[in-house]
Amino acid sequence: MNTKSFGAAFALALLSTTAFAADLPSRRAPPVYAPVPVIPVFTWTGAYVGGQVGYAFNRDSSFASATGTGIGLASTSAKENGIIGGAHIGYNFSTQSLPLGGFLGAGGVIGVEGDVDGTSAKGNYGLGGIAVTSRDNIQGSIRGRLGFAVDRTLFYATGGAAFGGLHNTYVNTLTGASDSLSHTRVGYTVGGGVEYAITNNWSLRAEYRYTDFGHYTDVLGNATAGGVAVRHHETDNRVQAGFSYKFDTFAPLATPVVARY
Repeated sequence: MNTKSFGAAFALALLSTTAFAADLPSRRAPPVYAPVPVIPVFTWTGAYVGGQVGYAFNRDSSFASATGTGIGLASTSAKENGIIGGAHIGYNFSTQSLPLGGFLGAGGVIGVEGDVDGTSAKGNYGLGGIAVTSRDNIQGSIRGRLGFAVDRTLFYATGGAAFGGLHNTYVNTLTGASDSLSHTRVGYTVGGGVEYAITNNWSLRAEYRYTDFGHYTDVLGNATAGGVAVRHHETDNRVQAGFSYKFDTFAPLATPVVARY
């Protein structure tokens, strides 16, 4: 066998061995399934907590009358201004997940929120021969929220029930006798604001609210020996800024893809 014949035979044997090896089962590890990274999509839907602080411009309209005859003795409308601040908790639902965006359209947001605030609002005024100090110590509310979102900006209106702890002190300027009376009032509150989500979880807000605690009456048992009753009407205006942290909602599972190595 010459050199050329030997080379041809060797090449043919090598090709046969390679083809046979290709038919054998693969010893490589099975493909690894790696999840596709999920990019969070912003939504207003979710539970949230936060805080707020602002300034209250309150007004106490008072009317003093004789308890026996009802004859008016004095009246005034006094300011009770001070800092107000506290915490809130709530839940929003974005209608963008509903078919055709629901009745509010794709940007609609509905929700419920509760808050509690302490305040330094206080007023001092005279009512005839009586020195009055009125305080608005604490407030709270449970409200609905209805808004429209443009991407990360939410414009909303809010309203619901309001609760207030009011305290009045009366001192007879002639005798020094005094009365100290407290009331828990239930009224209503309405307002609106704008909220902006700076991240998928954190948002900032600015809000205005008007609150009316209605009318109530104090009978001055010590300061006037029960001879004078003072009827109050408490209304509040506030402007405030706040922040909220929204908890993440559950994201859908990612579809696996095959990654070959």
